Amino acid sequence: MNHFLIWAAPLALTLLCLSYVLGRTPAALRQRFGPYGKPERKESWKSRIARLVFNLFPCFWGSGGKVTYISPDLREVRVRLPLTLRTRNYVGTIFGGSMFAATDPVLMLILIENLGKDYVVWDKAGSIRFRKPGRSTLYARFLISEDDLTEIKTNLKSAVKMDRIFRIDLVDEAGTVHAELERVVNIRRKQA
Repeated sequence: MNHFLIWAAPLALTLLCLSYVLGRTPAALRQRFGPYGKPERKESWKSRIARLVFNLFPCFWGSGGKVTYISPDLREVRVRLPLTLRTRNYVGTIFGGSMFAATDPVLMLILIENLGKDYVVWDKAGSIRFRKPGRSTLYARFLISEDDLTEIKTNLKSAVKMDRIFRIDLVDEAGTVHAELERVVNIRRKQA
């Protein structure tokens, strides 16, 4: 038993280090970020922890999707949806429900974090239009700009609530669109 432990610990450490190094190769980064490339800004500790929590959340984990990047200001989120046994449908392509579920809570959470406690944000509706079957890993990029946030806050000065439509594309590594999603997010000011 002791001999096993003597060899197992260094072997496990070596494999861990090797997987870390191999995960930083250009091919691994292409697989992680897809057609969007490596992000310009590194993740902060806060955004890394948020990514870890997001990926371990049972509802999101069940979709088969994986958050690969959250920007430090929590305005950009990238999601990867691989074709695996969990996400495969009867005909061998990515299940449409996995596509829809992997993109479900992201916009709402981005807006909640960026608008602050004075606003209430809910997903209201969503639709998906399939363009091509997903026969490989698909990628989505959610990006909310400062202009979007300013526009929302400006509109809510004169109205109590509003619905905002966001469009997200699920693309393969070459950038070919496989599914177009529209998400309707309801945003309102909290009443004092």
